[in-house]
Amino acid sequence: MPSNASRIPFDQMFDVLNRILLKHGFSTERALLCARLFTEASCDGVYSHGLNRFPRFIEMIGSGLIEVHAVPLLDAAFGALERWDGSSGPGNLNAHASMSRAITLARKHGIGCVALRNTNHWMRGGSYGWQAADAGLVGICWTNTLPNLPPWGGTKPTLGNNPLVIAVPRREGHVVLDMAMSQFSFGALESYRKRSEPLPVPGGFDTNGVMTSDPAAIEASGRVLPIGYWKGAGLSLMLDAVATLLSAGCATHEIPPEVVKETRLSQVFIAMALPGDGREEMLSEIIQFLKSSPTDGAGVRYPGEHTLAIRKENLAEGIPVDPDVWKQLSDMLLSGR
Repeated sequence: MPSNASRIPFDQMFDVLNRILLKHGFSTERALLCARLFTEASCDGVYSHGLNRFPRFIEMIGSGLIEVHAVPLLDAAFGALERWDGSSGPGNLNAHASMSRAITLARKHGIGCVALRNTNHWMRGGSYGWQAADAGLVGICWTNTLPNLPPWGGTKPTLGNNPLVIAVPRREGHVVLDMAMSQFSFGALESYRKRSEPLPVPGGFDTNGVMTSDPAAIEASGRVLPIGYWKGAGLSLMLDAVATLLSAGCATHEIPPEVVKETRLSQVFIAMALPGDGREEMLSEIIQFLKSSPTDGAGVRYPGEHTLAIRKENLAEGIPVDPDVWKQLSDMLLSGR
């Protein structure tokens, strides 16, 4: 968020987004869910894929890339594995429906997997990990993207910055990993740049091929750094391959390269039921051992812990918003666009 960010109550943000969606033809039920997913993303601190992404979402509706009324259609079923076609519907609604179906399959088979093709950007991927964990199940999901990540040793983006989400339910607070295949996502780079802050560690290369912590320089070169260097590049490739093959959808190299038109994506949603063998306390023991490590002052956090803290703060004090984005949405609501 920029330094001049203001705070908006959750309900107010939700109401504005819901009303805009209704003006764009969403049914009452689908507008409510879509608005909630966007608002929750911002409430949890993922501003780049919450409110800040909403204008681009509306732009894609206007250009016809997102079919407001389209829903996923079952293409093939193989027991606990199903293949669905997203019909170019809203990406977050398609993803929510797919994880819901995976949860249903898991409650029947112990595990459920939904492979989804022909869908749009799912916004915050972590939403569907939290969805599974809230249902008491382990959730794993990922999506491919347009080619926006250079492979290790390369200078041209030929991989997708394919987000991976792994979630485990826990009474004291779910453990949810939500990560892109780059050290910093493009949304994170944008957020650091807007705050005029350097990255805490190098996140890519500048136009001269020098590793840097300057987010603007990395955005200019387009050369983000894969997590774990060659390991992250390899993981990105495999996620793309599995999602494409399971869904019979588009691979990264087949997705249109324009960022605003990130469409025709392939995604995988997996839910797993936890056996009732009294091992539910083990996760807390795992986290307790994690936190027993001496620190250098930065502290040790489990995945999702910071999210819970931000959520609590933003629910109490209001969600930080970029004034320019909020004005854009307010104008959109008043004009009906």
